[in-house]
This record gives sequence, C-alpha cells and structure tokens, in this order.
Amino acid sequence: MTAAALSDILSSARVVALPLRTRFRGITVREAVLFEGPEGWTEFSPFVEYDDAEAAAWLAAAVDFAWAPTPAPLRTSVWVNATVPAVEADRVADVLDRFPGCRTAKVKVAEPGGTIAEDAARVAAVRRYLGPEGRIRVDANGLWNVDEAEHAVHAFADCDLEYIEQPCASVAELAELRRRIKYMGVPVAADESVRKVADPLAVARAGAVDVLVLKVQPLGGIRSALRIATEAGLPVVVSSALESSVGISMGTFLAGALPELEYDCGLATVSLFEADVTAEPLVPRDGMLPVSRVAPDPALLAAHEASADRREWWLERVGRCHALLSGGVAGTHYSDDR
Repeated sequence: MTAAALSDILSSARVVALPLRTRFRGITVREAVLFEGPEGWTEFSPFVEYDDAEAAAWLAAAVDFAWAPTPAPLRTSVWVNATVPAVEADRVADVLDRFPGCRTAKVKVAEPGGTIAEDAARVAAVRRYLGPEGRIRVDANGLWNVDEAEHAVHAFADCDLEYIEQPCASVAELAELRRRIKYMGVPVAADESVRKVADPLAVARAGAVDVLVLKVQPLGGIRSALRIATEAGLPVVVSSALESSVGISMGTFLAGALPELEYDCGLATVSLFEADVTAEPLVPRDGMLPVSRVAPDPALLAAHEASADRREWWLERVGRCHALLSGGVAGTHYSDDR
C-alpha cells in the first residue's frame, strides 16, 4: 500500500450516509468515509458486515487512489450498464428511466424470498424496455445451487442473456454449471469468486468462468485489479461496490486503464441513490461515464453527514484497518506491493 499516516487520513475524513431509492443488498442507506490525499478525494466503504481483514483491502485501494498517481487512461469515457434491483416487473421501466442511453442492464435475481418466476418476469420486462438489441446480464450473488441455476438459465432463455454473474457460490459449482449450459451459449461470470477469496485467480485457472467482474476497492486498488486482469487472461467487467461518485471515479480509472474493455461497466450505480456528495454526480449521459476524479461539495458533505456514533464507528474501523495494513495484512487477495 502507498504510505499514508493514519493522522493524514483522519485529518480530512468525512463520514456520510446516503439514502437509496430502493432497498439494495438489504440496505436503504449507504455509509462511506471520504478523505483527501495529494492526488485528490477518495472513498473507503466496505459493507458493515465485512470483518477488518477483508475491509483492509478497501482501505488500501482508497489510500492508493488518494496518494499515488493513477495509471494513464487509454480512454476518456466508458460505457456503463443500468442496474435493476429485485423490484416487481411493473417497476422496471421506472428504474431504467434513470439510466439514459444505457444499452446494457444488469438485473438482480435470486433475492431471498423471491421465485424464479418473479425473476423471469423482471428479466422479461427489461428485455421489453431495451428491445432486441439491448444487452441483459443477471446477477444471483452465488445464491443458487447448480440445479437451480440451470433451471433459471432455461427460464431466461427467451431473453438472450449476455452472461450470468455468480450464479453459484463455489468454483466447483460454477465449473459444473458452465459445463451444463455451454450448449446454450450463455457465458458464466465470477464476482464473489474473485473478490472474496484468498486467490482471485483460482476461478480463472479452474476454467470455471468466461468473464471476471472486477471491483476496485475490494481488490485493493487499481494496480492490483489490473494485475488480476492481466494474469487471468479473460474478458473483464469493471463494476461498482455501491459507492458515491467519489468511489465510482476510482472505478472509472480502472476501466480507463484496461487495454481491452469488451463489456459495458457496472459503474452507474449512483443512479440508485437519492442523494450524492457532489452537485455533478457520476450518472450516465448517453450511456457513458467520464474517466475523471470527483471532489465532494462541502455543503453536501454537511447535509449528508452521518450521526456522531456512526462517525465514531467508521473512524475506529479506519484505524483498525490501517493497523492491519501497516502490519502487512491486506485482506484476502493481492496487496499493492506484491
């Protein structure tokens, strides 16, 4: 990790709580720590249920983005996909209206308590909205077994999926599903099997997937994610971890630095928020986001400041994660100095 004293991080740290338009990943408010370094503002926002060892990689990424120059971008803007939470089919159009110009949609499926029939209706509604030329990917967050995932792929067959993301939890299950559905021409993508394991390349070496989903914060930073992409030798999708525009800007620089970017990026999730920390949020225009840094607006930082107890909770977490990084622990994957 690029060196940064804890005092330097805390001196500018602001903790914000941003409301979401729709429940997403079980939450209605997204909390984050924003702080400023020599290169600009950055974000630390691991989900609250993650332990310190996993969250430390998020801090490594945040510090690297604020203290080290970014790799030279190969493009000035990136195509992005719309994201459709697990809403009822009749609400799909309202969600997609918030993603102007996006030609691709990622649809959340396998919501606990939901059914494949409900998922299929949601996916079909997205297909009707996008038309025959639109691209649809679905994301199950590893919640199906192989049989359930195979059944779901058949249920979505009429909607011409671009790929299915993390349909099952384990590498062995992904490999088995990929074998079963290969004749259908639906690629399998990995997300959690890249960012929540000790070896992010294991799923690629096993031949279990066709596409890797890369999220810059959990992977320890832009350079770490670039190395994973290079060594995996598979097409990649750059996606968000439900960040504010400050965190999304980190993802745009990863996407901008990739030599090849075949798939639209999952970086348009600011459109799922009711509020942001900048007056010019990174939301899609003509289906694209610029590769650019974002500085928060002081008035918006104040308006969305977290409560005192939540601020204390987050700053203590920053301190614990910084101590882990200083001791050479950088989560469950590559650290920036490997």
